[in-house]
Amino acid sequence: MDFVSVRIITDDTKRLVGFYERITGVSPTWYTEDFAELDTPSCTLAIAHRRTMDLFPAGAARPADNHSVIIEFRVRDVDAEYRKLAPSVGKVVQEPTTMPWGNRSLLLRDPDGNLVNYFTPVSPEAMRKFDGQR
Repeated sequence: MDFVSVRIITDDTKRLVGFYERITGVSPTWYTEDFAELDTPSCTLAIAHRRTMDLFPAGAARPADNHSVIIEFRVRDVDAEYRKLAPSVGKVVQEPTTMPWGNRSLLLRDPDGNLVNYFTPVSPEAMRKFDGQR
């Protein structure tokens, strides 16, 4: 098995895709006006309008209703990313902080309220964990 993507359901596809394009620097691939993907070397972030859920059972997903998932991006320097992003993102939940497990982490919210974590491994153990990964 290979974990390949995370999909966010939204009521405003253009707004959310624009946000993730801005914070990642990754250009989206638009398949329809309701569905786009941002491909990174390790995973794909798919963003789809609520209308795409018409193909699934009613109520299977609700836009802007996430209270348990964090979308995470490993970056080279989380402090530099914070300085770059802070003026242009809405809600910064937590400024860069070194976590007990060895990652320096920045938490913010996307326009739909989803938590986004930018992190940089800083402890020897955390750095070893990510050595050799994409």
